[in-house]
Amino acid sequence: MKRKYNQIISELTDKELLKHLYLTQIILLFISFILGAVLFDHFSYLQHIDFIDYHILTIGLPAGVIIVLADILLMKLLSSSFYDDGGLNERIFKNRHVFHTFVIALFVAISEELLFRGIIQTKVGLIMASIIFAIIHYRYLFNWYLFLNIILLSFLIGFIYKWTGNLAVTIMMHFVIDFLLGVYIKFRQTTNEKNREDQLCE
Repeated sequence: MKRKYNQIISELTDKELLKHLYLTQIILLFISFILGAVLFDHFSYLQHIDFIDYHILTIGLPAGVIIVLADILLMKLLSSSFYDDGGLNERIFKNRHVFHTFVIALFVAISEELLFRGIIQTKVGLIMASIIFAIIHYRYLFNWYLFLNIILLSFLIGFIYKWTGNLAVTIMMHFVIDFLLGVYIKFRQTTNEKNREDQLCE
């Protein structure tokens, strides 16, 4: 399964990967719209979005930054095999402009939080929502560390939603994680390539 998945990914161009990413998020938004209409009166789950809540800056933002810093530290300490997702994240972000990374991160944060926290967690609970969230991130199923990582992250985001009752807080947290890690991947890749070029010139 892993070999087949990696083969499919390798055959796609970076442009095609980006299209698949956007298409996936559009599908998640569409599912959110359908489930929101069926399971909630007048899309009442949207009432749990408050953009003037100070928790966005005091909880969502710092929580996202702390997770990214911890993740970067672990990337430096652990073998690269622990973070092997088939190179998908690298291919998505390494040649992406920072503003485009911002747009991707914001789109993903909104679409996934609306569905997984706003609808699924509200209806079936934190544990089930976290498991479904991990399974949706299909590429992580082939790496036990990344799979555990995504489940724990989903639990944490879900707990923060339960604590604050505000989807805007978890959207901020999710956005910060995706954006900062995307920027890190881009500049880490650029730095590595420059170092290799310098070594060749010596």
